Amino acid sequence: MKTKNTESKSLWLKTPVANLVRYAPSGIYFVRAKVRGKLVRNSLKTNVLSVAKLRLADRLDTEHKAVAPSETKIVGKMTFGDALAIFKERQKLATNIKDTTKTYNERAAETLLKTWVGLEQTDVKRITKFDCLEWRSRYGKMYSATVTNGTLSVLRRVLDIAVESGARYDNPAKDKDIKRARVRRKELRLPEPDQFFALVKEISETGNGFSHDCADAVEFFSYAGPRLKEAARIFGRDCSFLKNEITIRGDPITGTKNWEIRRVPMIPEMRKLLERMKAEREEKEFLDNPVLKVRKFNRSLKNACLKLSLHHLTHHDLRHLFATRCIESGVDIPTVAKWLGHKDGGVLASRTEINRVVTARSIRSNNCPAQVGNSHRIICVRDDKNCSGCTKTPE
Repeated sequence: MKTKNTESKSLWLKTPVANLVRYAPSGIYFVRAKVRGKLVRNSLKTNVLSVAKLRLADRLDTEHKAVAPSETKIVGKMTFGDALAIFKERQKLATNIKDTTKTYNERAAETLLKTWVGLEQTDVKRITKFDCLEWRSRYGKMYSATVTNGTLSVLRRVLDIAVESGARYDNPAKDKDIKRARVRRKELRLPEPDQFFALVKEISETGNGFSHDCADAVEFFSYAGPRLKEAARIFGRDCSFLKNEITIRGDPITGTKNWEIRRVPMIPEMRKLLERMKAEREEKEFLDNPVLKVRKFNRSLKNACLKLSLHHLTHHDLRHLFATRCIESGVDIPTVAKWLGHKDGGVLASRTEINRVVTARSIRSNNCPAQVGNSHRIICVRDDKNCSGCTKTPE
């Protein structure tokens, strides 16, 4: 027996570095250490001492983190409701999350508890992968893909708190079999220039008290591409006729969606619209009040589309109309994404309509990038004096 032990020990060679040993037959280095009283020996997958030294610290850190949660002291059991209460408290104290996001998460948590009977009183240790799968299957049939993904995200984050607290060692909601719902992208069927101007005219001539203001709002969204809440906070003083740009600041407290102030060029059509709107008001009234007199106009837009037999449009579709026309005018996608307030052009470039426009533009040979046949597009941000198309007025 002594001989066998001696032979076994001789297979492992000590090194000058603490917690680092070398396996003689292969020359591979191993980490050998006690972590929280537990002996750990794992391969560092290298026979080079300098590399083994670098990997040793990372490996020890990983082992300490893996064992640490089980050392956290938990008084009694932790229910899902307890973890949810911690989640809500963190949401309230978070300064990097907008109030609208906090409200959305609270509603998602309420819906989660309503659709998962008894979840609030359930011990987090007893929540299994099967439970999460069963809930995900039911929930996905009742709600849209975006709502399903939002609620699943809340479930995962609450269970992450349970893992962090040491109440359980894994998060069953993050299992690879519990997938996010696939969101179907809406097919963009945007109006052609003549259809757009007919749409604006139809809304303006409806005859109700706000028809004229709704028509102005449709044009404004199509020429600047703001979000709905951002448009409500654009004042006359934010429209610089000298610099030919519109400053979008968003809410005075929370700002825009991505917290950044952005500037959008004032294209010729927008300039004409703003000059008319300014002329219809007193100077001070225009500067100190929102440019748009209405905040919502979807009903007017819907009715006009029905009357003209056009595909149903929303205010958000007008953002895509702005992006599409800009790209048709030769503006690159990153610049358009910046004007729209996107962090990058990834989402924008993935749109089918945008891809169609880029393809069409690449094979177009007219002098003006905004020219299609005999009809001039709504937007040509180049506004080139040498461009024959830019000197034309929209039909």
